[in-house]
Amino acid sequence: MKTATLKDVYMDELRDLYSAEQQLVKALPKMAKATTSEDLRQGFEEHLEQTKGHARRLEQIFQALGESAKGKKCKGIEGIVAEGAEVMSQDYDGEVMDAAIISAAQRVEHYEIAAYGSVHAYATILGETDAADLLEQTLNEEKETDQKLTDLSESINEEANRTTRTATAQKEERPKHRTAKAGSNR
Repeated sequence: MKTATLKDVYMDELRDLYSAEQQLVKALPKMAKATTSEDLRQGFEEHLEQTKGHARRLEQIFQALGESAKGKKCKGIEGIVAEGAEVMSQDYDGEVMDAAIISAAQRVEHYEIAAYGSVHAYATILGETDAADLLEQTLNEEKETDQKLTDLSESINEEANRTTRTATAQKEERPKHRTAKAGSNR
């Protein structure tokens, strides 16, 4: 049995991230399409371009290491993307849907922040300074995206709550019609 090294773990995690980025390139347009907020849609479209750049950075790292990027499917992101698809299939409208999509998107960002933080640390320890620099760039972009989502969520969540309260109040204000029951003397 071969003894695994930190470099083996590093390569495995890089392949996992490459798979994650490829899955997100497919998922982000669906998320953008499902939103009603123009700011949120634009944010997803911008992050799609960033995500393509993240994949290219990973390809650069693999090329420099003489390794293949292929070979692993990121099951973590696959599950998070499936949860996001489930959210988008719910019967939510407007800002309520946007709030739910932001929550799903932040799960993705938090996963990526953790993963990029780890591979950045590995690259640093292994003396892969060029790779560490590229990974740090991506890590910082993922953190920025998470913060943008948090900022957007503040107004969108408030509006979702206001819309929901208004709709609930309108339902409660409707007059209740009494209907005669069969056999009654009305």
